Amino acid sequence: MKALVYQGVESLKFHTDYAAPIASDDNVLVRVHYCGICGSDMHAYLGHDARRPAPLILGHEVAGIVEGGANGAYNGKRVTVNPLVSCGDCFHCQKDEQNLCENRAIISMPPREGGFGEGGFADYITIPARNLIEVPDNVPLDKASLCEPLACGFHAVKKAKHITDINNALVLGGGAIGMGAALALLAHQVKNVTLFEPNPLRFEFIKKHCGADMTILSNINEALQYDAVIDAVGFEQSRQTASKMVRAGGVIAHIGLGSATGGLDIRRITLQEITFIGTYTYNVQDFQETAEAIFSGKLGALDWHSVTPLAEGAEAFDAIKTGKVANPKVILQP
Repeated sequence: MKALVYQGVESLKFHTDYAAPIASDDNVLVRVHYCGICGSDMHAYLGHDARRPAPLILGHEVAGIVEGGANGAYNGKRVTVNPLVSCGDCFHCQKDEQNLCENRAIISMPPREGGFGEGGFADYITIPARNLIEVPDNVPLDKASLCEPLACGFHAVKKAKHITDINNALVLGGGAIGMGAALALLAHQVKNVTLFEPNPLRFEFIKKHCGADMTILSNINEALQYDAVIDAVGFEQSRQTASKMVRAGGVIAHIGLGSATGGLDIRRITLQEITFIGTYTYNVQDFQETAEAIFSGKLGALDWHSVTPLAEGAEAFDAIKTGKVANPKVILQP
């Protein structure tokens, strides 16, 4: 099969004869039609993720068509894939917190690192049938592949809304996670949504495609206050901005994994009773609700991604690294 294989720091090799995975009674074989490039894929590509050692097929934002496994029960179904495989039995799974499962695994990480195996930058993946959501015929599979990154923002918004009423919100970062959070806020009837994206190329693109639905800024006035700040960047500077711009009694929902430390104003968070929540991926219900929101159009036109042939995947990774990509999401197509 064709596969884009991570070879080491900033090194990807396109194969045309890579060994394909094998379906089983438990795991279906999905022919990948689209797989998005995630920030975690970039972390691995840049050598910042020891859990994803080379050689490895990255990619976990998958949509495609089932071609085998589970005794053929799912063959021919158009699906989007929840890449997080949970055990179903542990304390967190029993509380519908599958994203915190003690035994969770994900495609695009090797089993020895707690992963499920090779990822979606290839012709095929295998995944348990319970991780599939069928895609209606009228929904293009490239848009269906956005379900995974959009579910991250959807989950963060739901957690923030449990903390406080949100009438206005600020999203830091205009990548796919930030876009997903902004669109989820709109879908949850938040009236005033502002998205901050400092990259001029991406700012102009987002303003053109989503400017009618939300306020898009390339510069930010840190004197303003918001009920909720969604940090989809996760660097010291973005956490510092979030600490300043959330109102007293408000909430910071932190999705980004840019850096591990620094930026939070703990004194202000304490004295103003600001809630800081870390948000990691999504549970099964979040993923299903996100898929339904995509299928029904509640998350908008979803016309802000680009599609690149898998054979040109190495060039796509390099373009993202150097800030030359305007689209919030680049999707690879085998």
